[in-house]
Amino acid sequence: MRDPKRVAILISGRGSNMRALVEQANGYTVALIASNKLDAGGLEWARDHALQTWAMESKGTGKEEFDRKMNAALDEHQVGTIALAGFMRILSPWFIDPWRGRILNIHPSLLPKYRGLDTHAPAIDAGERVRGCSVHIVTEELDAGEILGQAEVVIERDDTPETLERRILGVEHQLYPKVLSEFVIR
Repeated sequence: MRDPKRVAILISGRGSNMRALVEQANGYTVALIASNKLDAGGLEWARDHALQTWAMESKGTGKEEFDRKMNAALDEHQVGTIALAGFMRILSPWFIDPWRGRILNIHPSLLPKYRGLDTHAPAIDAGERVRGCSVHIVTEELDAGEILGQAEVVIERDDTPETLERRILGVEHQLYPKVLSEFVIR
């Protein structure tokens, strides 16, 4: 039985949500930072903070081949819960199945609205008044799993996709660690 309190954080970039999860860890241990990009900025931060890392370039690698290698690294570090934090690769059904119900993701919209990428501009263009973020369970269907927590951000009259993204990111940094802490003890 995997210990749900041993968490792997999967990243593809700078890792701002990863940093929030590490710095606000409460009730869980970050056992591994894994990336599908060898040059992900978050890896350097993780190494500077004495965290275990694993990275493999996913471009040019078959989806299942990559997922199998990453899964082996997760097993090696005895991970029980996975937190996607800006991980820009869709996981294969082969990977999701054995981890079913143990993979969380943060998404910059109030799901089920605006799944996938480019969520801010369509909301502004549609005249939405409120945006936000959602933490959900990962399933084979993109951004469609059970919602574990959400936080709202009011769209200001002069917001651009960039200003809205920055404000929502700040809210993500508070919501994700809280939801992850609650998730691992349930």
